[in-house]
Amino acid sequence: MEIFGSAGVWFLIGAILVWFMQAGFAMVETGFTRAKHAGNIIMKNLLDFCLGTIVFILLGAGLLMGEDALFGLVGVPNLDLFSNFETYDWSTFFFNLVFCATTATIVSGAMAERTKFLSYCIYSLVISAVVYPIEAHWVWGGGWLTNEIAGVYYVDFAGSSLIHMVGGISSFIGALILGPRWGKYLDKDGKPTLKRKEAKFVRAIPGHNIPIGALGVFILWFCWYGFNGAAASGMTQLAQVLVTTTVAAATGTISTMVFTWIKNKKPDVSMTLNGSLAGLVAVTAGCANIDVVGAFFIGLVAGILVDVTVEVVDKKLHIDDPVGAIAVHGANGLWGTIAVGLFSTGINPVGDSAQKGLFYGGGLNMLGVQLLGIVCIAAWTIVCMTALFFLLKKTVGIRASKIEEIEGLDKHEHGLVSAYANFAPVPLAAEMLDPDLSAAEAAPKEAPAEAPAPAEIPVVRASAKTEKLSKVVIVAKQSKFEDLKTALEAVGVTGITVTQVLGCGVEKGASEYYRGVKVDMDLLPKVKVEVVVSKVPVEKVVEAARAALYTGHIGDGKIFVYDVEDVVRVRTGESGYDALQGE
Repeated sequence: MEIFGSAGVWFLIGAILVWFMQAGFAMVETGFTRAKHAGNIIMKNLLDFCLGTIVFILLGAGLLMGEDALFGLVGVPNLDLFSNFETYDWSTFFFNLVFCATTATIVSGAMAERTKFLSYCIYSLVISAVVYPIEAHWVWGGGWLTNEIAGVYYVDFAGSSLIHMVGGISSFIGALILGPRWGKYLDKDGKPTLKRKEAKFVRAIPGHNIPIGALGVFILWFCWYGFNGAAASGMTQLAQVLVTTTVAAATGTISTMVFTWIKNKKPDVSMTLNGSLAGLVAVTAGCANIDVVGAFFIGLVAGILVDVTVEVVDKKLHIDDPVGAIAVHGANGLWGTIAVGLFSTGINPVGDSAQKGLFYGGGLNMLGVQLLGIVCIAAWTIVCMTALFFLLKKTVGIRASKIEEIEGLDKHEHGLVSAYANFAPVPLAAEMLDPDLSAAEAAPKEAPAEAPAPAEIPVVRASAKTEKLSKVVIVAKQSKFEDLKTALEAVGVTGITVTQVLGCGVEKGASEYYRGVKVDMDLLPKVKVEVVVSKVPVEKVVEAARAALYTGHIGDGKIFVYDVEDVVRVRTGESGYDALQGE
């Protein structure tokens, strides 16, 4: 392959793109979860790669790339990268390192918002040191699945099973043992429960920043061209990989959008983003072995499968996965690996005998080998990760406390009041400026020297008129504000106070869905207008407001009328009727 002068350069560029997928995962997980945990998620995505690098150097690289042992089940651990510095295969090492990091980071999203940071760090060490290297050795390190079985080879070109399915299975086991976020599931009495058997109702917990989540998906899609294409053997194969990857991702996106549109009456934004990733995951195993038709159908199934799996995991199994990692990586990693046995055109990356899938006249042999590999890889992952998470639960613990989860892992795990500084909780803002600030120092300071002396402030004088003062509060649709303002000005109202609010009336807002789950009570954006009148009759204000707001449909708004005891104009000291009049 002639890219930038040599295949080796493209190979490393592709590996660098795989590394940058860490940024994509970080953005997806941050956007699809709540803001109070954003810093914690960023730390996990940063540390799983950094910690994984150390243990992969010391142990994982040998288990994956070392000489075969135990009938191809494991590589022999070694420290060749230290002893053979000049001749060591650094390109392959770096390539496998970044893939290892991708496997580890998948689990972060499924266990987000309630996992202890220490436990996550330990998990990252174990999966990078042992779990991923051993099963990857079976296929990419010259292990037993690399050998010819039943006349064909196990095919996973870029890791649908070795990386994504393993990450998805680990996510499932971790989220199952960890339990759901507080308030995600309710019992028969409508009270929050952490017990799956007691869960009767499912609550939607929307992510705080869908644009950030979308940015993460775009980053991942872009980097996936390196993920799938780095190991291409030539320009022709590279071009084929890029095309099949794009077709499957695009088809998966459209498939999810249409499916959720039909099911929920509106296209679901976050699920459609998951559909893009589902198509990418599913095509990863066979991207070099399939044609455009195969890529189309792989993406089509992936887009529907991701939505169905999310709902089954959430509504039926009551396993809380905030970002859909189980569906995107687990279910579609499985589907993509099976799909190779269905849609393979006969291209064999190993370079020996031709392999064709079932739909291309190859019979059941290839499909059978794919299923055998899937079962063995899944079994290894299930045994290792179940043992690991149970061990963590019994020792250091894996779940944060209820108060830590409710107030945010950012605060309790990292001392970060908010990952969005300008939105820090007001009561804590002063404390963050100076943690040692005493109560006396924090008390309000005296008025500045330039402030007028009390004697210079105009004395309040009572109004000669005794007209009744009334306050009218109007809550209405935002789209009706200009009409309302014009109507109030027309009847002589001289001053208004406007506030953007959220609220709902008897109708409980509009029925919407987030990731297939009905939102309990949608608080709709409203505008609240407040006026105090005396000269202008209250009845006239109410009539004008009704005329401006009326459509005859639910949600037109409400008007509240209150008696006001007094009103004082600060500048002049006038009160009552006079305070409401112009100069």
